[in-house]
Amino acid sequence: MMLSPHKLSQVLLLSLLVVAPRLVAAQGAPAPAATGDSLRISLDEAVALAVGEGDEVGIAMAQRDIADAQFGAARANLLPQLRVSGSYQHVYESARGQAVGSVFNQPNTYTGNLNLSQTIFQGGRLVSAARAANDLREASRYDATERIALVSLQVQRSYLQALFAERIAELQERNMTLASSRVTQVEQFERAGRAARYDVLRARVERANIEPLAIQARNDRVLALLELKRLLNLPVERPLALATRIGPHAATAVLASVDDAAAAPDRATVRSAERIVSARRFGVAVARADYWPTISAFAQSGYQAFPLSGLPRANGALTEGACPAGSTPGRLCQNGGWFSDRLAGLSISMPVFDGFRVKSNVDIAKAQLRLADLQLRQEREAVSVEVARTRAELHRSRALYSARQQNSIEAEEAFRLATLRFARGLSTQLEVSDAQLALLTAQSTEARATYDLFLASADLARSLGRPIPTPTAAPLPSSPR
Repeated sequence: MMLSPHKLSQVLLLSLLVVAPRLVAAQGAPAPAATGDSLRISLDEAVALAVGEGDEVGIAMAQRDIADAQFGAARANLLPQLRVSGSYQHVYESARGQAVGSVFNQPNTYTGNLNLSQTIFQGGRLVSAARAANDLREASRYDATERIALVSLQVQRSYLQALFAERIAELQERNMTLASSRVTQVEQFERAGRAARYDVLRARVERANIEPLAIQARNDRVLALLELKRLLNLPVERPLALATRIGPHAATAVLASVDDAAAAPDRATVRSAERIVSARRFGVAVARADYWPTISAFAQSGYQAFPLSGLPRANGALTEGACPAGSTPGRLCQNGGWFSDRLAGLSISMPVFDGFRVKSNVDIAKAQLRLADLQLRQEREAVSVEVARTRAELHRSRALYSARQQNSIEAEEAFRLATLRFARGLSTQLEVSDAQLALLTAQSTEARATYDLFLASADLARSLGRPIPTPTAAPLPSSPR
């Protein structure tokens, strides 16, 4: 059965009224799953990848390892030092042997010793140095914690920016679809005599004006993904698919976990600065220790051998058989074996005059302590300001989020009514275009408000020194191949 042009236009109009609201209302529609070699990555996986393999966190971890090694080196000076030494010496000509006697003219000397030494007193230098190294080690750990929190926030911000760019690209594509459907509808109206040529041209121009916006939205999505790949150290040519979506429920859940007006900041940067101040204070004690004497004890146990030739092969002894032929009867000579050699002692050293080197070192240490105190004060002030700023940003984001939620619902209803009125001839095409633009703006600002609320909550958690929360939204299911 053939339909008249008037009936056909009514059918197309009713189809548009049914399809258009569904296209507009598909707020949470998942993005198509990546295929082939695309990497599907959730927000949690992106944060874990950046923390585990990122250069920024790697630098902080390397600095922490350096501080650990420096603490081990400083602590080693407190422990006894045990060393094994050995030597061989061959004398070609001995002045003492020529002047005194052949007993001092031993051509070969073998020595093997076990040396034990322990510093007893050094003005507290070693203890203070070990404590300073421990404080610096703890400061490096706090720095690594702060760096991890900062990188986590950067990755979340970049991930959400990519989600926002993807959402805007979807809205612009739907906008293009609606504009194309309107062109088709107006052309049908023109053929039915219900629209003028001007209305057709206006619809086509409107669709052409939307196309650059859709192209720009797709390009913004590509740029946002490139920035995310940079933070994750992923190859630029590797396709990337975002597997997490953040809706209103996820954003409000994150907000509830950090919305505590009475919470006091406990930042790792402040703890690190406090540890550095403590280390500088011990540094002053290290410098002052040079005013005091150094007392150390030592012990040595070993063996020496003086063979005339070859290697020593027996324990040392004085025998007549070891003497050369023609020696005086009863003369005892060493057999070239190993003779025990043991000694112990106590050493004391005291600086008398060093050109005021110790005084200069003390002045340097005191200046470093004053500098660390000032930096700690600055860090506390910066944290206080940052907490106040993030709280204000959270309040702004929460108010904007509540307003945008209602505005998006009303804009969707207004567009539906404008489309229906236009189909019945009660409004103009301009009203529909204005309603469509208002809907696009409302949906864009709603998405921006949702992401801003999540980021403001995460930023407040970081400024307070809390673990940065992650959304509870489940990852998108993979599309069947």
